[in-house]
Amino acid sequence: MPTLSRVKPKLTFNKGVAGFFIFLHLGALLAFFPFAFSWSAVALMLFMHWLTASIGICFGYHRYLTHRGMDLPKWVANTIVFFGSLACQNGPIKWVAHHRMHHAGSDTERDPHSAEDNLWWPHFGWMLYEHPEFDDPKIIQNYTRDFSDDKFYQFLDNHYIKNQFVLGFIFLAIGGLPWVVWGIFLRLVLVYHGTWFVNSAAHAFGYKNFKLVENDLSTNCWWVAILAYGEGWHNNHHAFPKSAKHGLRPMEIDMTWMAIWTFKKLGLAKNIRVAKLKSSSSKTSIDSAFEGKMVKQAA
Repeated sequence: MPTLSRVKPKLTFNKGVAGFFIFLHLGALLAFFPFAFSWSAVALMLFMHWLTASIGICFGYHRYLTHRGMDLPKWVANTIVFFGSLACQNGPIKWVAHHRMHHAGSDTERDPHSAEDNLWWPHFGWMLYEHPEFDDPKIIQNYTRDFSDDKFYQFLDNHYIKNQFVLGFIFLAIGGLPWVVWGIFLRLVLVYHGTWFVNSAAHAFGYKNFKLVENDLSTNCWWVAILAYGEGWHNNHHAFPKSAKHGLRPMEIDMTWMAIWTFKKLGLAKNIRVAKLKSSSSKTSIDSAFEGKMVKQAA
């Protein structure tokens, strides 16, 4: 069975990926010009940012599909995972595989976006190079064997960029150029950097509720939590990956948890797994001030 043991990335620059990101960032700059502005475009961007980032990536790709923090009806799961694919951060199978690799070897050479050496690499740099060791189809399948045979998820993996073009043409037909600039280009760039800050800043800045394994650099970073709908409570998440709730202390506001809680109240999410905190009896520093346990909430 293929697994990741010791991985030395082969740094082959990927011009196609670099060109794609340059194109999106240049397109986002058009938002500063009057001809590409409308208030309806701003409203569209804010709504689509929430829908694709919080509901799609944070809820669908991350807390549901990667870590199985709750049970969802199949149609609900497919819908929110589809919204995640519209964030254009890869299809669900490859995204989940890379994230599970990250947890398996956090901030080591077995982590696709390790923050061990610098913050440029986990924020953006790792995507600009080809990594056969991480992208080998057998490795991807090994990390996603619980759902990689799902035909719908395979479709999203193969067509998530094409689907973005379809969405762009729909926006163009309804709202003209401003809807494309704000609803596609600017929205994608903002969602990208929000997610990337989880990989970079939330492994460098902030505080820790839990002392984890030596190599794990994850932190709780309040401003990343704002930008990424609660994902910035990253030390909590690394301590309890299966917890659907990342903000575990009263001031750790978690907007994605609010959405999950709403789904629960509507009967659309069941068997939700959450972590409960208690003060550590053997506290030695602020970085290990809490203990916790996983509990399962009934529907």
